[in-house]
Amino acid sequence: MQGIGVDAVQPFWYNLPARSVVPFARACFMRAGLGAHIYAQSAKQKGLEMKVLLLKDVYKLGRAGDVKRVADGYGRNYLLPQELAVLATPGALKQVESIRAEATTRREVLNQEMSSVAERLNGALLAFPAKASETGKLYGSITTQMIAAAVSKKAGLEIPRRQIDTQPLRALGEHKVHIRLTVDLVPEVTVIVHREGEGLSVPDLATESSPVIADQAPEIPSAEDADQAETSEAEITAG
Repeated sequence: MQGIGVDAVQPFWYNLPARSVVPFARACFMRAGLGAHIYAQSAKQKGLEMKVLLLKDVYKLGRAGDVKRVADGYGRNYLLPQELAVLATPGALKQVESIRAEATTRREVLNQEMSSVAERLNGALLAFPAKASETGKLYGSITTQMIAAAVSKKAGLEIPRRQIDTQPLRALGEHKVHIRLTVDLVPEVTVIVHREGEGLSVPDLATESSPVIADQAPEIPSAEDADQAETSEAEITAG
């Protein structure tokens, strides 16, 4: 029986001149990289998910001990690194009851501590003077950091900006903003953005407590602010 010659099993590029091998190899790697990119985009479009067990209360997602399906990127890039959740493995699911019991005790204590703060904030008025166009669009924006500073002044304690549940405000007028003190306590404040140089007009001011007047000018949004805005829109932050 005649054996298969060496030439029969050699790849077609075996006899390419040396000057052609490197460009050919580079083209192959580029095609492979493009294929990986296309797969990644396809996976993103398909919305790959993962199942997690919440270790802590997470605003707009669930309470400690709940099992949730979340976007793969949200879970791996936020929930797991921040120790807000773990993968819902059979071993982890055995701890559900103990996680819920501990969380309930912790939640009750925190709610009691923050109840008076929630009462002070609920219905509070925060006023921000700002420069704006004739159509009412601000030259800049009222950011969550600015709102957090005004809220902290009203509450008498530091409120992190991640607990301000709003996108940057970019128009004159009245805006309702929720403050996430705990998963159960989410008081609502009224933010009034008025034109700089004009008096503040609040129809129900006689029945409301004096508004907190902010002394910060609107900030011009940067690329970092835009990224944070997209993140807060796409991700559910911890309570």
